[in-house]
Amino acid sequence: MNTFGHLFRITTWGESHGGAVGVVIDGCPPQINIDKSAIQYELNRRRPGQSHLTTPRQEEDIVEILSGVFEGKSLGTPISMLVWNKDARPAAYEHLKDLYRPSHADFTYQQKYGIRNWQGGGRASARETIGRVAAGAIAKEILRVQCETESLAYVKQIHTLEATVDSDTVTLEEIEASPVRCPDPIVSPKMAERIDQARRDQDSLGGVIEGVCRNVPVGLGEPVFDKLKADLAKAMMSLPATMGFQIGSGFDGITLTGSEHNDEFYNESGQIRTRTNNSGGTQGGISNGENILFQVAFKPTATIGKPQQTVDVEGNEVTLEASGRHDPCVLVRAPAIVEAMAALVLTDHLLRHKAKS
Repeated sequence: MNTFGHLFRITTWGESHGGAVGVVIDGCPPQINIDKSAIQYELNRRRPGQSHLTTPRQEEDIVEILSGVFEGKSLGTPISMLVWNKDARPAAYEHLKDLYRPSHADFTYQQKYGIRNWQGGGRASARETIGRVAAGAIAKEILRVQCETESLAYVKQIHTLEATVDSDTVTLEEIEASPVRCPDPIVSPKMAERIDQARRDQDSLGGVIEGVCRNVPVGLGEPVFDKLKADLAKAMMSLPATMGFQIGSGFDGITLTGSEHNDEFYNESGQIRTRTNNSGGTQGGISNGENILFQVAFKPTATIGKPQQTVDVEGNEVTLEASGRHDPCVLVRAPAIVEAMAALVLTDHLLRHKAKS
């Protein structure tokens, strides 16, 4: 499946080193302001070649809107957007076409379909996320206009370096002021140095992205299979290189007793709130009006320059020393993608909630 969502549905298409990548949005309400510059801003946050801490692949990632928009507003019809691949180098991967790169999708894709695009990661490449980010920018606008909901994400941890961030007050400006998108001014430069050292060592690093969604309406999500937290987990775990998801207290919650973990209610000037937020903004699968707070774990980038043992398509054992353009740490470009997926989930559930009334 290449489609995500129920009422607000996106279908992404394209390969890493193909002609272009893009997305089709179906279910966008009519008369939503579609600001191309706002979409471009989000794409600029995830594009390659931003600094020496990211892949040197140089792509401007200029978005083109092909349908569904007239005079700056959505028509209620499918919105199609694309980004041309300008700096694709498919020939650079020809020496890898008969090899299975460790921790890539090469082997599993070949076994599943009997054919694969060996030019980069194909559909498994993080370049596929361009469509998600473009669609997410529109989802963010819907959330902003209809309920003033804000979705933010930032680097919480790189390798063993963990930041201290106030999720209630952190701003986009603080996140973007850091070259690694970590709003902790003390830890951010240490993270940058750690990533650069991994790059010089021809190695890679993983880490954690923390996401927060503020001013989320009460009532989003379904009580059983389509719990809001379950759909957020699916959204985040569908991203390339993700290895874990937790919401609220997450795994740390197992060390608490029920009396310590329960979020007690109180009345604040006629508005029902909880004194703590161990639930992470959802209860029984439904948003409770508190901030939705979650974390996503990303593994170290699979492509590294160090020698690794693998096999070829015939099963022969070989030594691989990968070359090419890759991120020493994917987290630097990941916040925009995490924000987009959160916005897509919330927008879909917002429309589903409105359809009930």
